[in-house]
Order: sequence, then structure tokens, then C-alpha cells
Amino acid sequence: MAKRADAFGWLAVTPLLLVLIPFFVVPFGVILAASVMETDGFGGMIPTITLDNYLYIFNSRLTFDLYFETAKFAVITWVFTTVIGFWVSYFLVFHVKNPLLAIGLFLLCTVPFWTSNIIRMISWLPLLGKEGLINQGLMGAGAIDQPLTFLLFSSFAVIVAYVHQLTIFMIVPIFNSMAKIDKSLIEAALDAGSSRLDIMRYIIVPMSKTGIALGSIFVLSIVMGDFFVVKVMSGGGSASVVGALYEDVGVLQYPSAAANSIILTVIVFAVVFAILRVVDIRKEIAR
Repeated sequence: MAKRADAFGWLAVTPLLLVLIPFFVVPFGVILAASVMETDGFGGMIPTITLDNYLYIFNSRLTFDLYFETAKFAVITWVFTTVIGFWVSYFLVFHVKNPLLAIGLFLLCTVPFWTSNIIRMISWLPLLGKEGLINQGLMGAGAIDQPLTFLLFSSFAVIVAYVHQLTIFMIVPIFNSMAKIDKSLIEAALDAGSSRLDIMRYIIVPMSKTGIALGSIFVLSIVMGDFFVVKVMSGGGSASVVGALYEDVGVLQYPSAAANSIILTVIVFAVVFAILRVVDIRKEIAR
């Protein structure tokens, strides 16, 4: 009986293994192997095991700055998307009394995300530029004398684009978590004399933490794996680790690019692992 159960368990995970092994494990192994090889400088790799690629990364100030810049964008974007996603979800769940209307407004939040990320990102250019609508409006209202130069081709523009693109990845899981909170529990807390702040601290936030954790994984992993938004919205003024990988591949420096990708993957896995250690997301799936 036990053997039959084991066989059924392996059979159940076989489709997952058929996807993970060829599309994740094997490519990861190839990249890991390439990261410890030497380059001949012309796109070829010498099959000699070396850790020089990793030593160069850990000893390079430029590389540290790239990782710091990537982490900065990830953390700031996470903060804004979490705040916006939480309060939008809170409003839809607890202040919109009609469930159908709440679902309709929730679906309305997803409408802008039916278009391409690139289109939504580029749409900020005519708004944030020196001759854009925001600067023209502020100058027309007399609020400023000169156009604000920090709005476009800056770290500010990168954060704006990221928040615009990724907030939905926070709204969806948090909304799903909050929608499962029993409203009678909040009513009982109010009847017992609890304040709105206490209800938020001891009921809503704790019971929404699985949604926040899921959204955090989505947002942090996407930002840390992106370079196009940084490249376009910063105007070349900022850089990212993935952008450096792209440049290394462009000049045929495959071993250094592979080493950087391995380190970045390990960092992302560490972030996800830390989140999963703090919040048991399996409860969200089981609910």
C-alpha cells in the first residue's frame, strides 16, 4: 500500500518535473558551468575551472553599485506597491458594500494591464518630459517657473514606471486575502470596543499577510530581473545588474555574465526564501 502511494505521488509530480528539469534545472546547470570557465575574449569559453569571474564581481566597486541600485529600485517599488495595493484592496473589500460592484471595480483596476508593459511605460514620456503635460500644467498654474527636470530620465521616472506596472501584482493577492476575512469578525471586534486602528493591526493586516507576501515575491523578483524600464526611463543615468548582463552578452563575455546571473538568482532565491520563512503561503492556497 505504501509503495502504491509513493508511486502515485511520483506520478502526480511528473508533469511538474517534466517542465522544471528541461526548462529550469538544465539551463541553470549550463549557466553555472559557464560561470566557472575562462573566456578567450572572442565569444569562446575555455573549459578550465576558475573562480576568477566571481572574485572579480565581489571585488568590483562598480558591480556593488549595480546591485545596490537594483536593490534600491526593488525596495522602493515594493514599498509603494504594497501601500497602494493594500489600501485599494481594503477599500474594495470593506467599503464597497455591493460584492458585484467590488468585483467590477477590481476588474476595472486590471484594464490598464491588458496592454503591453512597454506601451504603458512609454506612455509616461509625454507626461513627465520638460514639455510634458505635468510641467506645462504646473507652469500654467504658476506653481513653477522652470520645467522640473527630475520627472523624466531619472530614478524618479524609473520608480513611477515600476509602480505603475507592478501595483496590480500587489492588488490581486491582497484583495484575494482580504475577501476571505469574515466580516462578522470585524463587527464583533467593534461591538467589543475595539478601535479601527486595533482592527487594522490585529485582524486585517495579520489575515492579509499571505497576500502581501505573494505580492512581495512578484514585485521584488520582477524588478530585480528587469533592465528595460531602468534603461528607458532613466535615460542611461541609472543601471541595473540585468543591464550589465545584457552588455556582457553583447560583447561576448559569457562567463562573467553567467557568474552575475548565478549571483542574482541566488539573491532572488534568498529573498523569496526569507519571505516564505516569515509567512506560510501554503495557508493561502489551502484556504
